[in-house]
Amino acid sequence: MSVVINRPAEFVVHSGLESPAPSVLTTQGVDAQVVIPGQVHASLWWRTVPLCSSERLGVIGHFRAAATADATAVAAALDAACRTLQEAGCTLAIGPLDGNTWRSYRFLTWRGTEPRFAFEPDQPDTWPAWWQQAGFSAHEQYWSALVTKLDGHDARLDAAGARLTRAGVTIREIDLASFDEELPRIYAVSEIAFRDNVLYTPLPQAEFLAMYKQVRPLLRPGLSFIAERADAPVGFVFALPDLEQTKRGTAVDTVVIKTLAVLPGRELAGLGKLLLERCQHAAHAAGFRRAVHALMHDGNASRNLGDDAVEIRRYTLFARHLV
Repeated sequence: MSVVINRPAEFVVHSGLESPAPSVLTTQGVDAQVVIPGQVHASLWWRTVPLCSSERLGVIGHFRAAATADATAVAAALDAACRTLQEAGCTLAIGPLDGNTWRSYRFLTWRGTEPRFAFEPDQPDTWPAWWQQAGFSAHEQYWSALVTKLDGHDARLDAAGARLTRAGVTIREIDLASFDEELPRIYAVSEIAFRDNVLYTPLPQAEFLAMYKQVRPLLRPGLSFIAERADAPVGFVFALPDLEQTKRGTAVDTVVIKTLAVLPGRELAGLGKLLLERCQHAAHAAGFRRAVHALMHDGNASRNLGDDAVEIRRYTLFARHLV
């Protein structure tokens, strides 16, 4: 079984694998391409990767396996990927992760009974099993939850709301008519609020803006909110209708709460839950009956969503030691 390692000048598109175009690989800073022609594709990063205090990380992403592939082919490709990362000085390989956590990453590893929601990662169930057979084990765990009582109110937030109002914090809808002007304000919060997240990597503003502009046609007014103090952004919640329901031919009664972020600091305590409640109340008033809290890390404070939150999905980021 022939495994090919391509460097940037040799990147090619491999038919049948939905592998990214060479221009995408170059733009995203891919260091090498691992391919079993017609069977398996993966991209490798080792120069621009998330920092880890105890390991030198190597990243495996853009993973694709053809319907005709099997565990043997995937193991051969992943073994070659790990050897290449080890030769580059890496001590731990992680994946699937398309370079950084701003892009696509994680395998869906527990499906539950709810159907797929918008922007949720998905893949054949054989893929994570094949990674485990190739020596990878769970490194980080994530989950999504469903809330069905959108008009509920947590009385404990009354005091927090009053305190934040006295401190000059206000909450307003994100103005979709001026979305290009709103995005830099959202970026200013994201760039700081996510710094302590697992595997955080800084993202240039231009790439952030390009990423979110692609979502603009899917947004609905009145579902996303931004918090400000003295005209400076301090938090936001970003939600959109679950358009996967439209694809299934069912009524859209669910919103996906995609991102919730608040600047650090005790003076903003409670703001995240206030934003979340405002978002859910607005969704309820607009006729939605359910909200998905999407893709949260097990260690995040968002773990505490309330008694009505029911876990509906699990996801896993895998790792394999190289030394």
